[in-house]
Amino acid sequence: MGLGLVATLAGLAAGELVAGLFREAASPVVPVGQVVIDHVPAGIKDWAIDTFGTADKAVLIVGTLFVLAVLGSLVGLLLLAGRRTAAYLLTALTGVLGVWAVVERPDPTFVKMLPAIVGTLVTAGLLWWWGRVRGGGIGLLGTEPGRREFLVQAGSVGLVALMVGGLGRFLRRRFGVEGERAEVVLPQPVDLPVSDPAPPDLPGAIEEVTEFGLDGITPFVVPNDDFFRIDTALVVPQVRRSDWRLRIHGMVDRELELTFDDLLARPQVERQITLSCVSNPVGGPLVGNAVWQGVLLAPLLEECGLQEGATQVVSRSVDRWTCGSPTSVIMDGRDALVAIGMNGEALPPEHGYPVRLVVPGLYGYVSATKWVTEIELTRWEDFDAYWVPRGWAKEGPVKTMARIDRTTDGDLAGVAWAVHRGISRVEVQLDDGEWRECELAGVPSDDTWRQWRYRWTDALPGEHKVAVRAFDGDGVVQPEGPKREAPDGAEGYHTKRFSTSV
Repeated sequence: MGLGLVATLAGLAAGELVAGLFREAASPVVPVGQVVIDHVPAGIKDWAIDTFGTADKAVLIVGTLFVLAVLGSLVGLLLLAGRRTAAYLLTALTGVLGVWAVVERPDPTFVKMLPAIVGTLVTAGLLWWWGRVRGGGIGLLGTEPGRREFLVQAGSVGLVALMVGGLGRFLRRRFGVEGERAEVVLPQPVDLPVSDPAPPDLPGAIEEVTEFGLDGITPFVVPNDDFFRIDTALVVPQVRRSDWRLRIHGMVDRELELTFDDLLARPQVERQITLSCVSNPVGGPLVGNAVWQGVLLAPLLEECGLQEGATQVVSRSVDRWTCGSPTSVIMDGRDALVAIGMNGEALPPEHGYPVRLVVPGLYGYVSATKWVTEIELTRWEDFDAYWVPRGWAKEGPVKTMARIDRTTDGDLAGVAWAVHRGISRVEVQLDDGEWRECELAGVPSDDTWRQWRYRWTDALPGEHKVAVRAFDGDGVVQPEGPKREAPDGAEGYHTKRFSTSV
C-alpha cells in the first residue's frame, strides 16, 4: 500500500513541476476538481457552500487528493499481490481521467495535458522499477532487511518528491499578477451623478453619515480582504493585463475589442454598489458593499449598435464561465460597470483582476462576471448561462433582506439591502411583540445596503429574541418566507436570541 502512495506522491510532484514551467498548465489536481465543480449536482454544491462556506474549494482539493491517495494505495496492494497488469491499468486509467478533465475544460492544449501525462508516467515508472527490483513485491513481505530497504527507498523518493513539488509551486509564483497589479494607477474618475441617489425625504438622507460607528456591525464599505468570494474557479486565474482583451460581439452592428489600456483611456466613474450571492441564506455573510471604479457598460453597448431582439447580455470569463443578464436591465439607466478598481485600488485577483462586471440590483450569478473577456449580445431564449441548467432561475433580481449583526445590551444593529430599489424602513420585533421602527444611516444611492440601529431602552435583564424585516424604496416589505436559496434567493426574517444584563 505504501508503495502506491509514494509513487502517486512522486507523480503529483512531477505534475506540479511541469505546472511551474508553463504558464497555461496547472496542477494535475486542478482540472479534476474543476470538472467536479462543473458536473456535480446543484444540491451537493449547495450543501458544500452551506457546510464549508468559502472554504469549499479547499475541501474539494483535499477530497481530490484523498481519492488519489486511495487509488494509489489500491495500486500498491495490487502490485504487492503480484497483479502487475491490473496495477498498471489502474494507474493508466487515473492518468486518462486527468487528461480527460483537461479536455473537458475550455481551450484544451497539449501543454495543459502535460502535468497529468508526466505525473502518470513518473508514477508508472516507479511502480515498474519497484516491481522489477522486488520481483512483484515478494521481497517486501519477506525478510526484515527487505522491508528496511524498501522504507529507505520509499523515504528517499518521498523526500525528493516533496522537494520537486515545492520547486514547482515556487516556480509557479512567477506567473502571479500581484506584482503588476500593484503598479496599476487608477485614473481619476469623472464626476458624474449616480443614477439612483437616495431620496432626501427618506430617513437618513444622502448628506448624513453612512456609519453608526458601533462595534460588531459590518462596515458600510467592506475591505477587500474581508469581501466574500463565491465563484467556480478552483484556482484564481492569473491574467496579465497585457494579455487581456474584451470582445463585444453578437447581435450588434459593430464588434468592439478593448485592451486594458483602452479601458484606462476611457472616462471612469466610481460607484458604491452592494453585491449579493443568490446562495446567501437568511442572515448569511455572502453580501458586501464596495467602491467600484470602471467604465459604464451601457455606452459601450450603444457604441456597438444594439440590434433589435438582442435581449440578453451573455458574458464569459477567462475560464469560460458564463453569465446571462437581461439587456433591458443593463440599459435602463443603472450604473452597470466594466470595473477595474475596488475600494481605491486595482481589483484583487480573487475578485476579478484585471476586469470584471458589476451590475447593481442583480445577484452575482446573473451579473458579476469576474475575469471577463467576452460579451455577446443574443436573444433571451437562445442561451442559458452556467447556473440555469443547474436549477437556478434565469432572472435574478436581488430580494429585500435585513440582517442582525449586533445584539449588545439594548443596542441592536445590522444592515439591510434592496439593491437598486433602496431601503426606506427597517423594523425589529422583540420577544414576538409589536414591530418597532429603527434608525437608518445615510446612503449615497439606492444601490447600496444601509445600516440600521434600534436602542432598546426598556429592555429587562434575561433572555430575549429579536427578528428584523426591511422595506424597499417603494415601501414593500420583504417576504416573510421561510424559503431556501434555490432557485432565486432565500426569503425570511433573520432572528437571533441574546441576553441582556441591563
